[in-house]
Amino acid sequence: MRLRRQPDLPPTRPAATPADAGIRQAAPPVQPDAARGGACNARISGHTARCYPQGGDAPTEPRVPLQFLPTQADAIKPEPVREGVDLVINGETYRHTGDPDMPLLWYLRDVLRLTGTKYGCDGEDCGACTVLLDGKAVRACRQPMAKLAAHAVTTVEGLAAADGTLHALQQAFIDNDAIGCGYCAPGQLMAAAALLKRKPRADDGDIDSLSNLCRCGLYPRFRVAIRQVAAARRKAT
Repeated sequence: MRLRRQPDLPPTRPAATPADAGIRQAAPPVQPDAARGGACNARISGHTARCYPQGGDAPTEPRVPLQFLPTQADAIKPEPVREGVDLVINGETYRHTGDPDMPLLWYLRDVLRLTGTKYGCDGEDCGACTVLLDGKAVRACRQPMAKLAAHAVTTVEGLAAADGTLHALQQAFIDNDAIGCGYCAPGQLMAAAALLKRKPRADDGDIDSLSNLCRCGLYPRFRVAIRQVAAARRKAT
């Protein structure tokens, strides 16, 4: 009888374990050491053991001492108050801590977002950026912040009363349709307000002396509106 040779079989491998598959097995519980008050740090087969307290059935985590954050009261040091330019704008106090050479126009528009004051020529010619500085009309484009400390500025946003009642000039400009495109109107209003504060009974010559420009050519309407407010003030006195 001729025997047939069996083919070579691959060597046998041991049975795969959960550990081979990346499965972490729970460690079996162990009894705690009575001298350690029920807490243990035993490790069995590479696993941290969960301990049963004496007389109890539920497992507890090993006790870990609490770690408190260091006291930070001494570490917190407030920064000193930054020096700057303190001024009053529309009745509120502000402190400018930036570039002292920044023109008032850009502080109003870019920092405070008071965009009623307009940018026009950047050369004190057009008057679109006119505001009141201590009651006098000035061009905001040429007023560096460094020179405004302890001064009061009024923009067109601060011309009306606190309750929203329009200034007499604002109402007169509306009544006489002296707005046009509206770009120069804020400067025209502030220049007229300064004029009437200086000369409550301003005449046509005083009104014509205002140097604010209007690309819509509404100078006759400005004159009528300002004259109307001046006449009302004369009657009131």
